[in-house]
Amino acid sequence: MIRSMWMAVTAAALLAGSQLAGAAVSADEAGKLKTTFTPLGAERAANKDGSIPVWDGKGVGTVAGAKLGDIPTDLFAAEKPSLQITAANMAQHLDKLSEGTQALLKKYPDTFRVEVYPTHRTAAAPQAVYDAVFRNASQCRIKDDGGLEGCFGGTPFPIPKDGREALMNHLMRLMPESTEHGFNNVVVNADGSRTIASRADYFNQYPHMAKDGSAEKWSGEYFLGRLQQTAPPFKAGEALALRDSTDAKSPRTVWQYLVGQRRVRRAPTVCCDTPDFVASGANYFDEVEGLSPPIDRHEWKLVGKAEMYVPYNNNRFYGASLDDAFSGHHLNSGKLRWELHRVWIVEGNVAAGKRHAVPKRRYYLDEDTWLILMSDGFDANGKLWRTAQGIAFALPSLPSVIRKTDAVYNLQANSLSVVQLLNGEYFRVVAPKPDAYFTGDAIAADAAR
Repeated sequence: MIRSMWMAVTAAALLAGSQLAGAAVSADEAGKLKTTFTPLGAERAANKDGSIPVWDGKGVGTVAGAKLGDIPTDLFAAEKPSLQITAANMAQHLDKLSEGTQALLKKYPDTFRVEVYPTHRTAAAPQAVYDAVFRNASQCRIKDDGGLEGCFGGTPFPIPKDGREALMNHLMRLMPESTEHGFNNVVVNADGSRTIASRADYFNQYPHMAKDGSAEKWSGEYFLGRLQQTAPPFKAGEALALRDSTDAKSPRTVWQYLVGQRRVRRAPTVCCDTPDFVASGANYFDEVEGLSPPIDRHEWKLVGKAEMYVPYNNNRFYGASLDDAFSGHHLNSGKLRWELHRVWIVEGNVAAGKRHAVPKRRYYLDEDTWLILMSDGFDANGKLWRTAQGIAFALPSLPSVIRKTDAVYNLQANSLSVVQLLNGEYFRVVAPKPDAYFTGDAIAADAAR
């Protein structure tokens, strides 16, 4: 399968992967963002047989019907799957299935399936974002110390030259300036039973999307988070404040409030391959939202681009109850929507002098949004060990496609960790909070009250 996938890699992608990192693209290359490419760097054209349509930039517009907060859950409600892939017929579709998706089809042949719907390129953005990305293309660069400069307001590297640039596009993806949502972290155990590991309220802020900001004024911080757990009872009241930055020397700063100790402490291990205690350790911290910083433990290669079936436009999934979101050991195949999209493929192997529990990784990034939609992780023997899906949904108020929930499968342990499951909760675009809200002092003050 892997060999056939690589045959689908575009010549343009191979050329991009062979160029030197660090420098912005030329004015001529940047000009393609107004002709050949979309403003965020995808191919405007349809694929050869039209199964991936032309990008028209219209987004989804207003969607009537039920909503989960600001997520319309009746998007494309009348559509039916055009193809159903199971273990029985997967051999006909291997070139469009990731290794992890194939593994799930084989592991759960009676219940797991890929229901493929017509492809909709629902990703769009305001003109101000397009203008910012156009500037980023010729100004944004990776500095010698590993940080970024000259970037603001959207995708930093719409025409990436290496794997790290592509992954930075995911980390600095298009988002509303501020959102808030509730979530459950759910663990599916080896026997198929489910446990709610935690329930929390989460406020997210994206300073690189601030309407009154600029590259000159931007501090380099692109994500601020404030999380408070409400369940289970013994963890209720625990809180985290997170700040993620392009500063290579300090990519993530985290404070944690522990109820039992009644104090706030720095939490430098909330990163990388530390087991995620918010999810009872069932996944690693850097598997949350596809990938979390720092990303320096692997050497990254931009392998190329391929047409693949990926979870996409999954608004309807979020309309299901928490129980209906699951079926046995996996998410409910009858609720998930898959579409054919072009994706960038980035591979990482542990860098010299570094260590990571998952020594080899492969990411699949949507060309229209730079979202990581799927990932595969391999153990030290090169055997597929983990596979994850980002359950992306269209958000008309942005307008674009974004992601929150991740389904992280441990194929060897026969378990599943679903991180930030929105079903039955809320998701809202809201006004920004003051910078001081995302600090250790702030969570300490709130805890004292």
